[in-house]
Amino acid sequence: QVQLVESGGGLVQAGGSLRLSCVGSGRTFDNYAMGWFRQAPGKEREFVTAINWSGGSTLYADSVEGRFTISRDNDKNTVYLQMNSLKPEDTAAYYCAAAAARFGMGRSASRYAYWGQGTQVTVSS
Repeated sequence: QVQLVESGGGLVQAGGSLRLSCVGSGRTFDNYAMGWFRQAPGKEREFVTAINWSGGSTLYADSVEGRFTISRDNDKNTVYLQMNSLKPEDTAAYYCAAAAARFGMGRSASRYAYWGQGTQVTVSS
């Protein structure tokens, strides 16, 4: 089991950048693929990006490809989401999630068994 805590959200102007962090508890962090999802008010939770256990493979939603970068540091039990060229439509609560290695990374939220509490990102126009 792993517990996840996100941080780094805030208010930023369009075109700006933010870096989110997600720290996982436990000694088996590198057993998990990690993902970031987001949910805007009145909308369903949507996939943003994911990374495999080693950091060697990543996936991105089309809407963030080229602007967002996911990375991880297993020595620090941390996964990062670097967000550049932010747009007002990126405004949402951002959640990190962990999927057991046997399931691997993916775009479906059902793959991920563990979730953080979320951190709010607001992009003003």
